[in-house]
Amino acid sequence: MTAGGSSNSPRPSKNERRQAAREKARALREEQRKRERRNKFFLQGGIGIAVLAVIALVVLVIVNTVKPAGPGPANMASDGIVLGEGLTPVTTPALQPDQSPIPTEPDASGKVVDIRMYVDYMCPLCGQFERTNAEQIKGMLERGAATLEVHPISILDRVAMGSKYSSRAANAAACVANYSPDSFWNFNSLMMENQPEEGTTGLSDDEIAKLAVQADVERESAVTECIKDFKFKSWVDASTQRALSGPIPNSEVESVTGTPTVLVNGKQYVGSLTDPKEFAAFVLSVAADAFSTSTPTPTPEPAPAG
Repeated sequence: MTAGGSSNSPRPSKNERRQAAREKARALREEQRKRERRNKFFLQGGIGIAVLAVIALVVLVIVNTVKPAGPGPANMASDGIVLGEGLTPVTTPALQPDQSPIPTEPDASGKVVDIRMYVDYMCPLCGQFERTNAEQIKGMLERGAATLEVHPISILDRVAMGSKYSSRAANAAACVANYSPDSFWNFNSLMMENQPEEGTTGLSDDEIAKLAVQADVERESAVTECIKDFKFKSWVDASTQRALSGPIPNSEVESVTGTPTVLVNGKQYVGSLTDPKEFAAFVLSVAADAFSTSTPTPTPEPAPAG
């Protein structure tokens, strides 16, 4: 620059200025295209991640929905647990929920009565029968005069305010039968003693688990987890349906139409639920019939000649 402030550099020509403007515009367009490609990539990537997340969620739901049902409870191959002399449970293998149950073979000697009960733990009539007859049935078991087969079923979920108490309670009974069968009598008794009213949500899983602990279950953690996981839900549904559709093995009863359904040597008890003497008389009558039919009639000796 000279002392007068003028520049020695020549000014760009009109064509040079036009070319520079075009170059600048081209550079801006190229930068815009790069920016759009980056945005498109990130957008597609984000959509892809979202789609993958949705697919993973759908797969998880489907897997849980069609997850094959686990086996039913051990020691309930007949759909019920059998308690014999001294309240000792009869052990049986676990069956798949949709497998046909194996009916218990009744005593053929006529000396031991077979008592079977189909119960719903929310059923107030079941509670009445339990309170009325538990002690005398226990005495029969301790003497070896009877066996007791308990079938927990679920028909009263509709009156449990959406909590599925009947099903959860039947599942809990199956859990105890599976993991601690020696504790079943105590647990069954506690469930009846603490029976909730119809029209309530019933006991929570935690409260049911506490009753199992109170019943002195052997594998406390396994029983508690089984109760809270609703482990035998498929079996509860299947065994309940079998009881409701029938036929009832070793009896003339077509199906369970309500609870309690009490059978003695296959004959249904329809008497009082609050009179222990009436049930005792029914058991004695059925036992006498069984004993008389199982005892062969003596062959008469030939009369002496002469």
